[in-house]
Amino acid sequence: MLSKSIFILAHQIGDRNFYPTYKKLVQNQRKSYEELKEEQEKQLRVMINFAYNNVPYYHNLFDDLKLNSDDIKKIRDLKKLPILTKEIIKQNWEDFKPINLNKMKYYEGATGGSTGTPLKYRLLKFDRFLAGALLYRGWGYAGFELGDKMAFLAGASLDVGTKSYLEKRAHEVARNIRKISSFDMGEKEMKQYVGMINSFKPKFLRGYASSIYFFAEWIEENKIDIYQPIAVFTTAEKLYPNMREKIGKVFNCDVYDAYGLNDGGLGAYECSEHSGLHIDTERSIMEVVDKDGNQIKEGEGEILATSLYNYAMPFIRYDTGDLGYIINDVCGCGRGHRLLKELVGRSVDVLVTPEGKNVHGWFFLFIFWEYCKGIKEYQVVQEKLDKIVIKIVPEEDFDKKQLDKIKEIVKGRSEGWNIEFKFVDKIERTKAGKYKFIINNVSESPWL
Repeated sequence: MLSKSIFILAHQIGDRNFYPTYKKLVQNQRKSYEELKEEQEKQLRVMINFAYNNVPYYHNLFDDLKLNSDDIKKIRDLKKLPILTKEIIKQNWEDFKPINLNKMKYYEGATGGSTGTPLKYRLLKFDRFLAGALLYRGWGYAGFELGDKMAFLAGASLDVGTKSYLEKRAHEVARNIRKISSFDMGEKEMKQYVGMINSFKPKFLRGYASSIYFFAEWIEENKIDIYQPIAVFTTAEKLYPNMREKIGKVFNCDVYDAYGLNDGGLGAYECSEHSGLHIDTERSIMEVVDKDGNQIKEGEGEILATSLYNYAMPFIRYDTGDLGYIINDVCGCGRGHRLLKELVGRSVDVLVTPEGKNVHGWFFLFIFWEYCKGIKEYQVVQEKLDKIVIKIVPEEDFDKKQLDKIKEIVKGRSEGWNIEFKFVDKIERTKAGKYKFIINNVSESPWL
């Protein structure tokens, strides 16, 4: 009980509406899809009206299309609007600033995602805490309760404007969590991770799907005893069937997949039925569209996001760069959400250092979150064990000074890596029109 009280207090200090919002969301999960959709469309009308009256880009867009805010009342009406891309946002950056932005409390974030196209964005303070409340509700599908112990195997700090050790430790204690890095996965580090998990005894383990899979393989190969959590949560990339099977076997528990996107406000979580990921409705609208931008009720398509509360930077029909398979069915658990059967793609290669460490490709994503000024696209290629080539498509405002900092951070991960930057006009795509932003040409990725 004490850990739950401390957990709630830590969040209430950040936003006093957190716990009441969380309790309401937990109640919402038993509503029918029709009820959820009605509430979703009510907030959509509020957001559209706000965007038209306060955000120059949308005001001009609606006028050019001879539309007014009353023309977008239902989810189906969104097809009247064009798809919003990262490129459009970057080209119209100033016009995406609401006229009353100085009165808002917001955070600044950045994303590179699996598209390799970096983008900075703003996130309203309330929207960020709403995201946290939805995340905890999603974990609740597996039995999580506020304050439960959890270990994270994911991205680590880049030591850029980071908190002190005491601040980070206080954060872990208040939330009853421990963090271990997927960017340092050598023999020495993984032995330490096992020790931490066995002593901390977390109820849940969460991290990048490929990181946890690799960790599980290493544990099995070395015949190591590991504490068994109630469940494992995977995120950030595609969870393949063989990965789910291996993780579940090694940790002797169920594995729950999830999908999230902060810039567009999307979230979807798997329940114990494992019949798909329940798509949140309270923070955003997820559309799955065909190649012509038409909404589909079942099948594979591109995922678009419309944020419902991010007034600091509204995203309307935002192209996430992800592909998903949506199904027109109801889960046997009784929750009314639409289901995302699976996320298509979103897998990331892992790089190997000359020192023998495995470094998850999202390490570079974290770098380009911070140093993305004037970078249209990028691609990281490991050509040799000791050679990393970073291809960059620069824009007019590209700042070359960033390269020294990028090289410093990469060398901090491995002194043996030699870094070469190449400026190119474009990044080569695959036959499907996509491109991988992390490529390991040295050896097969150990994650798949």
